[in-house]
Amino acid sequence: MALLLVYAFFFPKQFLSTMEQPDYYLHAKFTHILCVTLFFANVVIGTLWETRSLLSGKAEVIRFTYETVTWLDAAFTAPLILLSVISGIMLGTILGGVWTIGWLSIAFTLFMACGIFWLVADIPTQYRVNLLFREVAPGARSLPAPLTRLLWLRMGINLASIAPLLFIFYLMIHKPELPKISTLLQAILLRG
Repeated sequence: MALLLVYAFFFPKQFLSTMEQPDYYLHAKFTHILCVTLFFANVVIGTLWETRSLLSGKAEVIRFTYETVTWLDAAFTAPLILLSVISGIMLGTILGGVWTIGWLSIAFTLFMACGIFWLVADIPTQYRVNLLFREVAPGARSLPAPLTRLLWLRMGINLASIAPLLFIFYLMIHKPELPKISTLLQAILLRG
């Protein structure tokens, strides 16, 4: 995928010509659908799993769950996000451009907004959670209140990020006729 991006950047005409071949289009579509579905499933299942562990109140269960989910985020979710974006841009390019199609520009903007939200809200929270977990003795039966509050905050961040992803799925499947994101933003700015 990375090679395809480099190829597209330096040789856009040849890239578009190559991407018009049905075999490449179907490969990109398959990759995109698979990665987006696995990414979304991982986010939802990870959130449910972490919530159940928090509700148990058992420090060992919560620690194990959190460590597993954060490992999955690094080893599984991050590559899926990258492949989803690359394959999505490839498909958008084939369709005429990510920013030229209303539903696609809105979906891509929402996905980027989710990513920024995770970077700004979840990653610092994970860092603080990791610091607080280091202070918890391995055999502790419960977690300190600040750590528990941070873990619940993390669940809220995850839930806030899932709703836009559901809407993105809707847009990808139904492809409604919508104005481009730039047109929507202009209308909002002109109103204000």
